[in-house]
Amino acid sequence: QVQPVESGGGLVQVGDSLTLSCTASGEDFSSYAMGWFRQATGKGRELVAAINWDGNSTKYDDSVKGRFTITRDNARNMICLRMNNLKAEDTATYYCVHDRVVGTSTYCYSLKFGSWGQGTQVTVSS
Repeated sequence: QVQPVESGGGLVQVGDSLTLSCTASGEDFSSYAMGWFRQATGKGRELVAAINWDGNSTKYDDSVKGRFTITRDNARNMICLRMNNLKAEDTATYYCVHDRVVGTSTYCYSLKFGSWGQGTQVTVSS
């Protein structure tokens, strides 16, 4: 069972930038899509950004397009989420998710059923 581990959350001001990182143990990291979900208080979990197994395909929620960038480093079994121009509504717990389906093109769907990390809190203060 792969267990992603997130880091990099914290308290920032509106307009600031923050980078979240996630490492995942296990073989064949480069064969699986990865993603970031978030959950704000009182709301459901939503997919923020996802990246396919080789990094050539990425998907973003409309609310973060142009502000967030997801990248991966398969040599280090790591993904990152660079968040720029943060808004108060970005406040949430952010979860890193490791897909369980090898090399799928429908990774935005399959990630919902992947292996989830414990989450890291991002708080954007105005």
